[in-house]
Amino acid sequence: MAMTRRVSLFERSVSVRLAPVAVELIHGAARMLTEGGLAGDRYTGSTMLTVDLARAADRISDPPDATTALRVAVLYAGDERCRIEARRLAVDEARRVAGCDLTAPLVDVVSRARGTEVHLSLDVEARRTA
Repeated sequence: MAMTRRVSLFERSVSVRLAPVAVELIHGAARMLTEGGLAGDRYTGSTMLTVDLARAADRISDPPDATTALRVAVLYAGDERCRIEARRLAVDEARRVAGCDLTAPLVDVVSRARGTEVHLSLDVEARRTA
């Protein structure tokens, strides 16, 4: 074991998170599919977003590869800004599909990567507004 004569007074850490513009780019470049409907006063449905980083290569400086897609998927799931925007998007789509206003929406956000694509699943449960 080596003997240490000098130590740093500072502990360093490096953090990586999605850039603020990344949320706009991810949602703006996504292909979107929404399905669902009302059963009585309850709405259940899903909005699926698929972002192919290779197709957005002209707008990003990171390599549009599987490693970047995986990193985006992992960071998206833990980013509160992303979750807020995903919830807004999912509720807007649910209201559009349901054709009415919805209340007390619960939105579950799942993100995963497959090759150069990032897949976001936004599952919504809500009630029709009385």
